[in-house]
Amino acid sequence: MFLTKECDYGIRITRALADNKQKAVPIICEMENIPQQYAYKILKKMERAGIVQSKRGPDGGYRLVKTPNSFTMYDIVSAIDEKLFLSECLKSRGQLCPRNTPEAPCAVHRELHHIQDMLIREMLSKSMEEILNN
Repeated sequence: MFLTKECDYGIRITRALADNKQKAVPIICEMENIPQQYAYKILKKMERAGIVQSKRGPDGGYRLVKTPNSFTMYDIVSAIDEKLFLSECLKSRGQLCPRNTPEAPCAVHRELHHIQDMLIREMLSKSMEEILNN
């Protein structure tokens, strides 16, 4: 599968924070029906990527660092899953597949690569603001 459950949760976390208000993890999880143990892990990855910022303490929580019009779904997904591949064949760049060699390229590999490129282009084509306000 191309998008993991963590990626889906990352997109939902972004939706919960799109109003640019700081929210505690339990609130985010309640709004978007996300298990808390996933949320902390995902938010940490999103923070490393500069998408969200955390504030510790009793009045702590998370908020978006960037405005939703300045990043894409691809930014979220690549922050959570650094290497996105439609299939194992693409993950190894076709090197692990005996049917895909430089002398005899595999038509299936080529097609999967084409589809993956289309998905990435589509995820880059709209800002999160455009997606959330559509």
